[in-house]
Amino acid sequence: MNFPAIAHDSNVVTINVGGRIFQTTKQTLTLGGADSFLSKLATESTRFVDRDPGLFSVLLYILRTGNLPARSSSFDVRDLIEESRYYGIESFLIDSLSNPSQFEAFDLRKSRILPLNGRDPPSTIAPTSNGGGLHVAHGSKITSFDWSLRWKSTVLTNFSAVDSLLEISPGVLAAGATDFPGLQIIDLENGGFVRTTLNWDKVASSTVQAIGSSSEFLFTSFESSRRNSNSIMVYDISTLLPVLELDHCDIYGAGSDSAIPSTKLRWIQSCNLLMVSGSHASPSGVSGHVRFWDARSRNMVCEIRETQDCFADVTVSENLSAVFKVGVTSGEVFYRDLRSLGGKDHSWTCLGEEKKRTLNERKGVGCKIESYGNHVFCSKGNGIELWSEVITGLVGNASRDVLEERVFRKNSFAAVSGENKITGLAFGGSRMFVTRKDQQSIEVWQSPSRGVSM
Repeated sequence: MNFPAIAHDSNVVTINVGGRIFQTTKQTLTLGGADSFLSKLATESTRFVDRDPGLFSVLLYILRTGNLPARSSSFDVRDLIEESRYYGIESFLIDSLSNPSQFEAFDLRKSRILPLNGRDPPSTIAPTSNGGGLHVAHGSKITSFDWSLRWKSTVLTNFSAVDSLLEISPGVLAAGATDFPGLQIIDLENGGFVRTTLNWDKVASSTVQAIGSSSEFLFTSFESSRRNSNSIMVYDISTLLPVLELDHCDIYGAGSDSAIPSTKLRWIQSCNLLMVSGSHASPSGVSGHVRFWDARSRNMVCEIRETQDCFADVTVSENLSAVFKVGVTSGEVFYRDLRSLGGKDHSWTCLGEEKKRTLNERKGVGCKIESYGNHVFCSKGNGIELWSEVITGLVGNASRDVLEERVFRKNSFAAVSGENKITGLAFGGSRMFVTRKDQQSIEVWQSPSRGVSM
């Protein structure tokens, strides 16, 4: 019996890599770009490559899906880097390693320690814009780690210590200090050359209290050298030219809270609002503010005045549509729904066990709180609380537009006896970065099932 010949599919490509046969399509290979070795393989008649087949299978999976396969954890990142450069697809490997979708909050493990030169512990840290890499300020120096965390460079700044740090474009940092005037724009690729220094035009020798950014703007919180006035300047992030001024405050009497500078700036993309916060400790207690500004109209949409159990730190989560704080007195985590902004109810909802405490207690001093993805992380001493929302069904005729009670679940990790207190948290790609008091290093946390051997 004669069977009809099966037509050869010209789109299917067979490749022999180190003796192992792979089949894929020309479209997949050409995803690497016209200049990549894989793209050239799609047009060649002889397709034998004398390379490691196991590493090739990982890179082929990345081309197909954009993600790392689970089996990648058995490979060393240096080997994957070398292979990706050989095939001309290193950018795909970078994207897969720094993809936030690879971040698994419930499976984070300490994967590596990044040592720093010198005796100074980190004062502030800033993830790179492409995710996975990190900039670390320690003393007068800034050390930058690339996405693989294998390569680092260090530049010397004019500051005695850097207090605020932000990458505004690849290789370009905005840096400031609370004891040195001006916001410096530093070019890392030119050895730390200061491109320009931005100042609060109305006040000479103003110092930087915080930095933030959106896709359009660079926000900088300035305070006068006499500490009797402060403001937030808004710059065009491309030209660095001043656009407008927000939240200008002056103090006209002792004990006034009006001139508390904002020490944290967060842009809320979904609302087109800038969240600014600042607090001040006095003999009568800790007071502060959380304000939400519409940068384009220069209108303050909402202000939350903090007097009882003022925040030790505050953050905002767009994914969870909420503002979170850790109380300086109680040490507990609280939240407010973003949908309630502008309403009459300015109360916070406690996620833990809210207890009446005296003003002399300071359970939350030094605690840090940050959000990433669908989770909120709060440092407590040498450990971390992880808060996640429990999704519940709607009851009866309830509507999503109606605010209902939300339920959050707490997990704790990273607390190990003998370790120093956590002083900073930052997130980028699939990684969490942790700094500790008096430690000249950075801890890297990530899921062992979603990473590679570092």
